[in-house]
Amino acid sequence: MQSIGSVVRDYVTLTKPKIISLLLVTAAGGMFLAEQGLPSLMMLAWVWIGGALASGGANAINQHLDRDIDREMRRTQSRPVAGERVSPRYALVFGIALNVAAFALLATLVNPLAAALTLLASLFYVFVYTLWLKRTTPNNIVIGGAAGAVPPMVGWVAVTGSLDLPAVYLFAIIFFWTPPHFWALSLLIEKDYEQAGVPMLPVVSSRGQTTLHIFLYSIALTGLTLMFALLPQVGVIYLASAAALGAPFIWLAWRLWREDSRGRAKATYLYSLAYLALLFVAVMVDSVAKSG
Repeated sequence: MQSIGSVVRDYVTLTKPKIISLLLVTAAGGMFLAEQGLPSLMMLAWVWIGGALASGGANAINQHLDRDIDREMRRTQSRPVAGERVSPRYALVFGIALNVAAFALLATLVNPLAAALTLLASLFYVFVYTLWLKRTTPNNIVIGGAAGAVPPMVGWVAVTGSLDLPAVYLFAIIFFWTPPHFWALSLLIEKDYEQAGVPMLPVVSSRGQTTLHIFLYSIALTGLTLMFALLPQVGVIYLASAAALGAPFIWLAWRLWREDSRGRAKATYLYSLAYLALLFVAVMVDSVAKSG
């Protein structure tokens, strides 16, 4: 029989807290940009709590639906549902309950549009990405990445009550960041995806094509982040940061394309994580600096 502590740990693991933390950083970036300075700390807390509940719930439902795939992959076979420590039904109920709580909290304490966008992201992740794209097309992460690009839009809407061009730019930045990030990961666990029958790009195409796509996307992503600086809401601190962060991304991706190796794939993957977090920190610092 499991102890209470181990049960709690398993349910926390269902939510994938490491993923949630990055999403919360991007949501905060949207709020700082919309406020053009420091947003209301109470509003930031509600957005973070609602976002964490929704993301955690979607991740729990994902593990309910993907339990067959997760059992086939070494990286995921010890997850709570795949490892049979949490029943699939309980994971599903838990995930739905978290999303209902997230919607109610955001609709009541933030605004209905923020709640609707958050729910839409969860539904897209579950029904479009998990149930359809992930198992059927190598473009799964290209399209499915839209779900993870919604949090900064929610942050913007929490402050302004409307969707505007800067929020669309933030969405687009994460949308273009997601494929090279996940393709770099897929190079590291290609055998797992092949074993589970998940058509990630290196499984159905080739590693050479995958590294080329990572390189091309890194260029497009950097160009997009620099174009963002044309908007009046963004200042020189952000522009300098986007250039300084984008150059190493392109360089790492180019090295990986020219000479594929596990070490270079890992370096690109890890840098992509730091890249997105630091880029949104730059958005926040820039917004505060402009307000001063």
